[in-house]
Amino acid sequence: MEDHVYKQIDVTGSSTVGTDDAIAKAIRKAGESVKHMDWFKVTEMRGYIEGDAVKYWQVTVKIGFRIED
Repeated sequence: MEDHVYKQIDVTGSSTVGTDDAIAKAIRKAGESVKHMDWFKVTEMRGYIEGDAVKYWQVTVKIGFRIED
């Protein structure tokens, strides 16, 4: 296995559907400008309440990607 060096970024996605959708949106959007993404870790979850119901979710993920040689 080759030696790799990684960098990490924090990205927050939001969704009215749920937390999984918020994560997928964050990763998809980051993938438009970040190459070689390998992993993610949820670092924060929060939501917005309107009335007595959840209006939307926000999920912050740390994304690790390989730095090119």
